[in-house]
Amino acid sequence: MKIAVIGGTGLIGSQVVKMLQAEGHEAVPHSPSTGLDLLSGAGLDDALKGADVVVNLSNSPTFDDASPAFFQASMDNLLAAAGRHDVGHAVVLSIVGVDEVPDLVYYRAKALQEQLLAAGPVPYSIVRATQFFEFVEAVLSWTADEHTVRLSPTPIQPMAAADVARAVADVSAGRPLGGIRNVAGPDVFTLDELGRITLEAKGDPRKVTIDPAAGMFAAVPGDAIIAKEGAVIAPTHYRDWLAKH
Repeated sequence: MKIAVIGGTGLIGSQVVKMLQAEGHEAVPHSPSTGLDLLSGAGLDDALKGADVVVNLSNSPTFDDASPAFFQASMDNLLAAAGRHDVGHAVVLSIVGVDEVPDLVYYRAKALQEQLLAAGPVPYSIVRATQFFEFVEAVLSWTADEHTVRLSPTPIQPMAAADVARAVADVSAGRPLGGIRNVAGPDVFTLDELGRITLEAKGDPRKVTIDPAAGMFAAVPGDAIIAKEGAVIAPTHYRDWLAKH
């Protein structure tokens, strides 16, 4: 199949492209660096011409109040172009529990993206993944100083970006789900526990303190971002991944 991968030069997209190409598909990456602008629609017709599948891995440049407008405009443009070119399958990467965290505007924006896709004219699939291992250090930096990292005790079930890419590639090469596939890492931690594991592995002497109000994940209620029954569990464990990174 010919598969257009929007955001195909990023962390997930570049791996999805390689996986699909290795399986014999014509997977083509598209991004601002290749001349595609989802907000204006520039380059979309060229990107989707002759495509059997479009995979949307683009992301809002901010996590703030501007993110809903980004997803509204980008999905409107993408779905209109996909309809014009008779694309048979549209895939979006989203977040496990995205519709259970109303206090985070970015999660509301991603939920809006899902709703737009489901209501659109193109057969679709949504892959919801948990947080990526690759982002853990950034999460720690949000609430850290030179001595302490403050973290909420939010339950989290992270996974490797390579496993996310595998899930996206598998769904993209298959028939439209007309719904959601949840994928998650094999282990559940509290965020403060994850912080301690990470700092110890990096030889970082800073201490983790529990602060229920610290950082973005403080707004997550209960186990909202933990995968529920029926999720696909990825193979890579965080400690094994850390040992190689």
